[in-house]
Amino acid sequence: MSINIVSCKHLNYLLSASFNPFCLCPAEFWGDIAKDFFWKTKHTGQFLDYNFDVTKGEIFIKFMEGASTNICYNVLDRNVHERKLGENVAFYWEGNEPGDELTVTYRELLQRVCQFANVLKSQGVKKGDRVSIYMPMVVELVVAMLACVRIGAVHSIVFAGFSAESLCERIMDSQCSLLITADGFYRGDKLINLKLLADEALQKCRDKGFSIQRCIMLKHLSKEADETPLGSRSPPAKRSCPDLQVPWNPEVDLCWHTLVRGASDECEPEWCDSEDPLFILYTSGSTGKPKGVLHTVSGYMLYTATTFKLVFDHQPDDVYWCTADIGWITGHSYITYGPLANGATSVLFEGLPTYPDVSRMWEIVDKYHVTSFYTAPTAIRLLMKYGREPVQKYKRESLKILGTVGEPINPEAWHWYYTVVGEKRCPIVDTFWQTETGGHVLTPLPAATPMKPGSATLPFFGVVPAILNESGEELEGPSEGYLVFKQPWPGVMRTVYGNQQRFETTYFKKFPGYYVTGDGCRRDEDGYYWITGRIDDMLNVSGHLLSTAEVESALMEHKSVSEAAVVGRPHPVKGESLYCFVTLTDGVTYNRTLEAELKKQVREKIGAIATPDYIQNAPGLPKTRSGKIMRRVLRKIACDERDLGDISTLADSSVVEQLFQNRCRMGV
Repeated sequence: MSINIVSCKHLNYLLSASFNPFCLCPAEFWGDIAKDFFWKTKHTGQFLDYNFDVTKGEIFIKFMEGASTNICYNVLDRNVHERKLGENVAFYWEGNEPGDELTVTYRELLQRVCQFANVLKSQGVKKGDRVSIYMPMVVELVVAMLACVRIGAVHSIVFAGFSAESLCERIMDSQCSLLITADGFYRGDKLINLKLLADEALQKCRDKGFSIQRCIMLKHLSKEADETPLGSRSPPAKRSCPDLQVPWNPEVDLCWHTLVRGASDECEPEWCDSEDPLFILYTSGSTGKPKGVLHTVSGYMLYTATTFKLVFDHQPDDVYWCTADIGWITGHSYITYGPLANGATSVLFEGLPTYPDVSRMWEIVDKYHVTSFYTAPTAIRLLMKYGREPVQKYKRESLKILGTVGEPINPEAWHWYYTVVGEKRCPIVDTFWQTETGGHVLTPLPAATPMKPGSATLPFFGVVPAILNESGEELEGPSEGYLVFKQPWPGVMRTVYGNQQRFETTYFKKFPGYYVTGDGCRRDEDGYYWITGRIDDMLNVSGHLLSTAEVESALMEHKSVSEAAVVGRPHPVKGESLYCFVTLTDGVTYNRTLEAELKKQVREKIGAIATPDYIQNAPGLPKTRSGKIMRRVLRKIACDERDLGDISTLADSSVVEQLFQNRCRMGV
């Protein structure tokens, strides 16, 4: 395998985990990478300037100050005109229904982005304006994103699974001037009338004194064959819904297809300063109110492009597939910007891994000869429940690299992924990062970093982690505590939109001089980093610090457990007790014998101090639509507290009441 390493002499430094040369001279490292991109003007100020210490003034990060560029130009025009990749496939779109497909080249994508950019300009959208996008996983979602950044507008994508209330809240917080949505979409068998939800959100905005004057709607399910908006024609959706009842307000609503039909496919890019806003993406906050994470132009562009190239060892003939939704940061960085900046060919998937059957993902891998596959541990554990046969129906011979994202992967799932899916020939890149970091910060490099199942391994180039104790002291060698970073990298967030104070309080106040991730971490004797869970998920039991992730992993090693989540419940003697939720594999019945086996399993894996006090059989766990378990809800259930706060991000809120009804009582 050919490995994309910046230079061979640097590899030994990286693998030593004790020294990262690029933390000493970021201007030289990133300046060299910047030469591969187009700049309308070169940077004139300091290459990197920052303050991470709240005691010394306002927190700020500035990268390549004075430079100007345009991301859309760099990911499309540069590939079409300079790199001669116009006829290369940008996206293989795979719809919810097998056989519902579309192929889009870089040239076609550039033309459609320019058309839609002109549409936005005709509606009065200008540089700096915020545009809300509420769409399913269709190519037009990428078109809308890139059209915004082409004219200097700031996109704010809201995951299409969010409620009308959540959409309203995000529109109002970012003060968007226009909404882009679709009529509807299918997720498996479930029909989502997206336009109805969008209208409800706009009405809620009006009720609260904020009004959006224009809403552009894509006909996705109700489209006719001659309305397919992209140059590459495909048959109408195999599960189209021409009778979908779509609400329509002629004073506000505009049809995507009608607007695009008369628009020019040429549009000059708006040149943006390096630190101009690029997009706002909302992430959950511990207070319940979502935080608008703001990323800026140049640093984000270089960081996503570089991490994608190196972490996935991208080669010109590769076909890459990230199964995330573009409504999350993974989709922004590693479906849209990172891959396109490298001229990559990607799969864009609208459906579910289990629809119409549990072998769908492996069918797609073979169909498009996918070489790099990037998914969440939640998806892996889900598919594990069905065994090897659905995977082994397909050859998967094209696969070279497997990746995980979103949460730490437990060793059992890692081994299944490596052995069954990758057949022990594909390295696994277990990546740690956040909406706030913009891209990978802890990650192996394929075939270069020795793997350890469950470890995010080592920092990416230029990232300088540290582990702190409760007093803010840096811990050396093998240790466990708070994961922080000592200096910025180009892709890190710049602020919480409209709330600099919240930005500083959330990420910098606890430990002045450091960016605080909010995650606990363990560093082993080889310098490898192991994410132990959110720091508020660390449990103090009889004076011993226990990682929820470690207990969960021990529970999931039992053959009867497919998923587990552990939280703390107050204990009058020990301080905290361990309250465990377990989802069993199909056909397994929960009883006292199994409960005893699970307690023994944890006791043997970790020690008597980690023996669970309570184990609750959980048919399902409260998860966000991105697949993350909402542990603060589980803590409320464990303590029988009904004030749950904002649970609008839950994929299925009905599971919460079931868990309340079956919760373990004190002393039981």
